[in-house]
Amino acid sequence: MGVLIGMCADDSRAAAALAVPFLIRIATDPHHRHRADALGGLAAPARARYFGVASRDELLLHRSRPQHDGYDNYGVEVTGYPAGWSVAAARAAITTGAPTLLPLLDDSDPAMRIDASYALATAADPAHTVRRAFATRFAMEQDPMVRAALALATAESTRAYPYDPATAWIRDLWQDQAQAPEVRLAAAIGWLCLTDEPVPDALHAAVEALATEERARAMDALPWMAAGRGVAGLLDGRRRMLHPEAPEPSDDPWA
Repeated sequence: MGVLIGMCADDSRAAAALAVPFLIRIATDPHHRHRADALGGLAAPARARYFGVASRDELLLHRSRPQHDGYDNYGVEVTGYPAGWSVAAARAAITTGAPTLLPLLDDSDPAMRIDASYALATAADPAHTVRRAFATRFAMEQDPMVRAALALATAESTRAYPYDPATAWIRDLWQDQAQAPEVRLAAAIGWLCLTDEPVPDALHAAVEALATEERARAMDALPWMAAGRGVAGLLDGRRRMLHPEAPEPSDDPWA
């Protein structure tokens, strides 16, 4: 899995995408000792440029149907293969395997439920079957981090297949002070990615108050938060979504 994820990080997803159907079989085998590892890496080929992507425009963006013109804005891999084609192939495999992956939303291990949400969020879902499964699980879920994952997964699926009631639900979620801070933060990020409306003062205040350093580090357990910049993903997202005018942090250790 380390090799596969490394290939994705190095923009060589074409070969990694071929492994997705086999990873699904491993992840959904309750007796396989590497099922958690397989599920954890399953969605890596289904996303492009996810390290360091934290803007409203790109964080939850789906491009499931690659365009020949401009390679669907994904560019080309280091091999010269169109990156968008690799991502679309991986997502097609996850879509085919979605019926066997959906039961993992009810797995006894919270980490498995998080990774299942992350993988299923990349599936094609024009009938909103996956999104309804996220809502069903959210209604019974007790773990705040898993609830946060389900909120982000719902937002990602809704961005690909717009559904106004889902967007309204996510908006209500970040406003609900009875929700755990992790859930409100995830919903705030999701809502920002679903709309181009100006940031409401209430959302700005909530994120600034809730996004502590300690909580941001804890939320790195959510795979959407992979910043890859030496800072917690939530803090990187806060800077890029709420303070887009702020300069990029320097990667120079001597600066």
